[in-house]
Amino acid sequence: MGVINVTLDSFSDGGLFVEHDAAIAHGLLLAEQGATIIDVGGESTRPGSEGISEDEELQRVIGVIRGIRAASATLISIDTTKSVVAEAAIEAGATLVNDVTACTLDPRIIDVIRDAQADVCIMHMLGTPRTMQDNPQYDDVVREVGEYLRRRVDTLVEAGIAPERIAVDPGIGFGKTTAHNCDLLMGIAAIAEVTDCPVLVGVSRKRFLGDLLGDRDRDRVQASVAAGLVAFEHGVWGLRVHDVAPHIDALKVLLGIRHGGTVHP
Repeated sequence: MGVINVTLDSFSDGGLFVEHDAAIAHGLLLAEQGATIIDVGGESTRPGSEGISEDEELQRVIGVIRGIRAASATLISIDTTKSVVAEAAIEAGATLVNDVTACTLDPRIIDVIRDAQADVCIMHMLGTPRTMQDNPQYDDVVREVGEYLRRRVDTLVEAGIAPERIAVDPGIGFGKTTAHNCDLLMGIAAIAEVTDCPVLVGVSRKRFLGDLLGDRDRDRVQASVAAGLVAFEHGVWGLRVHDVAPHIDALKVLLGIRHGGTVHP
């Protein structure tokens, strides 16, 4: 899953793709590099971020989705918590809704997803983007995140969304310490088992990688790839990344070695 943040303040690429033409071109580049899903978001969820209005979010993302859909058959997801934005994005060509609040902030989004027969990814977050990194604590982070996501999956299924349309995301960096993030990456198989859903993770360029490197100011692309490979080895279904090409190369080498020199597309 290749990321396009059509925002001013995302932690890694805020401001780079505010212009629709730049965002569309970048989305097409990510697809060319091997992304099978393009994730378009108009509202930053970095730690401490503030929300934006529906109108502002719509203005940012709908034209981008239309532009990518007109030029590519690659799947598109909309990264939003708002039902109005999800509905408009689906009409514009998105087929997956990626909701960091697990469809709790705006419950009507469940109806939108069900009625459109869209796919959905629900994420665990402790608190809100403004507060989530204020001393997050768990007794057993893998168990607690897995159980929360299981409850949310049950809610969506009870509302009429087909189980096979649901993926889950443990929310790396969303109300977690570096140790919590590491535990979750090692616990992907357990989360997949308890939720009975494919697991998506987003570790790309996140701050905990700088902590592991001992330098938060370091470039984190190589570290992101390393963390992505760990997730892959522990059974992840999808990787949400900013830098598609190096992840694709790393996965090709890993799979090639695993299968005795076979080249994987």
